[in-house]
Amino acid sequence: MDQNGTVSSSADEAEQACHDVLLAMAGRLPDRLLWRLRDWLSSGAHVALRTALPRALLRHRIGVSEDERARLRTAVLAWGGPARLVDAVLHVDAAPEPTAGFVEPGRGPGWDDTDLVLRALAPVAGGVTAVRRAWRHGSGAPVRVVIVDGPADASTGGRAALTGALQRALRARGESDPCVEVLAPTIVPTPYHRAALAAAEVLWRRGTDRVPPARAGLGAEAGELVGHG
Repeated sequence: MDQNGTVSSSADEAEQACHDVLLAMAGRLPDRLLWRLRDWLSSGAHVALRTALPRALLRHRIGVSEDERARLRTAVLAWGGPARLVDAVLHVDAAPEPTAGFVEPGRGPGWDDTDLVLRALAPVAGGVTAVRRAWRHGSGAPVRVVIVDGPADASTGGRAALTGALQRALRARGESDPCVEVLAPTIVPTPYHRAALAAAEVLWRRGTDRVPPARAGLGAEAGELVGHG
């Protein structure tokens, strides 16, 4: 941050690089760890992240591609972290295929009040053009995965901040390990994100006024919340 309180381009680059690495770790790092690392990024906890992220990859034996390593290095070194931790992370040639599967569209739990909250938040979230939700197979109940078409402008950590805000909204709804994937318009989706998108249902898209079908357990108050989005 400069003397005028403006986030510098190098700081923007480091935050975006870290966001991209954490995005690539969806389906590779445990949900509980991933949402916390993303929350730290959205809160500006760079000192913690500069060692916590590479150590998490080492502890869970997660390999990274050369592109992912370059982004990791950008963030870690910009925040004063040790290059040796980045160099110690294992190598993979490409992002692996997801080990978890997704519920086919229309076969999951369907719309609920959390979806309605996400739909109400989407129009006021800067730069968001669409919000989708997929259900991933879990050890118990299906796991909600929210996929957001995020803003093109990444200044001041826009996509990282949006991820943190939506994660906190989901935690307020009772989801202990929220899964929020904020994608840039130009990003090449990982195999995990491609699988999630293929199974996803659109909750909201800019320029439309999509209202979910009636569903038992959704009261008039929830419908009114969405109807005025």
